[in-house]
Amino acid sequence: MSAPSAEAPRTARGRIPTLVLLTCAAIGVAGGVVLWGVTALSTLLFAVVPFASVALAGMWLLPATIALRLLQRPGVGLLVGLISGIVVLPYIGTNLWWAFFAELPFLLVLYRSWSTWLHVAGALIIGVVYPLFAAEYFDLWTMPLPAMIGFFALTIASCLAGTAIGVVIADALRRAGVARLARRRTR
Repeated sequence: MSAPSAEAPRTARGRIPTLVLLTCAAIGVAGGVVLWGVTALSTLLFAVVPFASVALAGMWLLPATIALRLLQRPGVGLLVGLISGIVVLPYIGTNLWWAFFAELPFLLVLYRSWSTWLHVAGALIIGVVYPLFAAEYFDLWTMPLPAMIGFFALTIASCLAGTAIGVVIADALRRAGVARLARRRTR
């Protein structure tokens, strides 16, 4: 009997391999540190120009997008959202909420496809949903129609930009050989 290959770690069905957990932890902690700065900047912007703070909304998609693109495994977006939320503890729910929308399109196709368009779909969904949930906070419904349209457009553009940055980072990490053993393998 030969020793198992280092290329294909074996796990029981439903268990997450240690390499995946460690990779998610690294992405989550790095994402949490980035989100500390983004949260501070967003808070400052909100105090001065509330409308402009949504230009940073897409940054909350960054950690989950990197994990989903790099690892191509079910649940890693939510796991990274949880870990990055723990790093910026008061915002754990916020990070999970954003990670859910990054992961949703992959869940809807039962994790059978890992196409770039699914990342874009997640960004578009949250780009529309976030303004609806934050409307009262930003007093959106009292804004003139062009301002409302601008608010939605800025949020969608920010979410698409955050997702695009996440895809670019994950692709660069993949080319550099990061998480080679933790990535999903096709059978």
